[in-house]
Amino acid sequence: MKKTIVAALALVLLALPAVAQETIKLGAFFDLSGRAAFIGTPTKLVAEMVVDKINAEGGINGRKLELIIGDTEANPAKAASLAKKFIHKDKVVAIIGPTMTDTGMAVKAIANAGKTPILMTVGGDPVIMGEQFGPFDWVFKSPQRSRTAVERLLGYLRDKGLSRIALLSAADGFGKDGAGWIERLSASYGIEIVARESFGARDSDMTAQLTKVRAAAPQALVVWTIGPAGAIVAKNALQLGLALPLFQCHGLPDPKYIELAGAASEGNRMPATKLLVADQLPDADRQKPVIAEFIRLYRERGYDQQFPINTHSGYAWDAILLLANAIRQAGTEAEALRQAIENTRDYVGVSGIYNLNALDHNGLDVDSMVMVEVKNGRFVLAD
Repeated sequence: MKKTIVAALALVLLALPAVAQETIKLGAFFDLSGRAAFIGTPTKLVAEMVVDKINAEGGINGRKLELIIGDTEANPAKAASLAKKFIHKDKVVAIIGPTMTDTGMAVKAIANAGKTPILMTVGGDPVIMGEQFGPFDWVFKSPQRSRTAVERLLGYLRDKGLSRIALLSAADGFGKDGAGWIERLSASYGIEIVARESFGARDSDMTAQLTKVRAAAPQALVVWTIGPAGAIVAKNALQLGLALPLFQCHGLPDPKYIELAGAASEGNRMPATKLLVADQLPDADRQKPVIAEFIRLYRERGYDQQFPINTHSGYAWDAILLLANAIRQAGTEAEALRQAIENTRDYVGVSGIYNLNALDHNGLDVDSMVMVEVKNGRFVLAD
């Protein structure tokens, strides 16, 4: 009798649905506090949105995704601690995030040592560059490379006949990365940098740097930073009567920038993802239906009430779907998954069409970006 009961219980247990440990665990950390929380918080919301979408559609190969959320607090040491926790305690399959280049660099070596794929949502290139920046075998990123944004911007400047520029950049990892690419590539576009100034990412006045810029008589001003600093430069330039076309980087196309800079934002131009001008895309654009679905879900959740859609909004969507597609193909064994991500071809995302390889762990080209301009308080495609 006892053996019969045991056998019956075993059959019942086999018939039960998958239990919690069968979820696919993903670490996800962003700046939910600190100076980049305005990017990190909505990025977290989008990560949750896309995971809910995947799970509602049956998960991946019958398994649900589970996000383990962390706040990096814009602190590289905190990011490093969280990365170690994700890998060694939580035993995650992969990591999504962080938000900033500096925090990304703090966890790059940790992900490589832990042989855990990480799909970053940072702007700077060093996270997927080798040589002095260290190996990047396990590191991928969904936002365009700074180099890609620089090439889009320099090509536009050349086409507009603006060959003498002044460059202002933040003294953080992101600012240095963008400035470095401009310095390396500008000559090949026939562009001369006639003034070069930097500022602290949290500085509240850049008048001194702009005064030096004016003395150099450039034809255009290029600024490379994220956050309020970009708006401060725009306002300082207007206050000084600096009558120069102002170009910001791909980190600033955001309604918040227009709000902070006010009238000083009018006419400013910058490279951006197509998400920012979705209603102006031709119907033949392969990204258009993907972007439309993203916008629909984002608005259904009411996220746009607090965090209006901006150029950063789709990065977590793309990172998680790149990962999900790779898991469908290769499963969750670490090396097989890493190779599947690296071999991604023709994934049509919100931020572009991705084609990765062993040397390029981003996979987006210049055509993934458009130039936008602030006109009458909103972003439009630049002429």
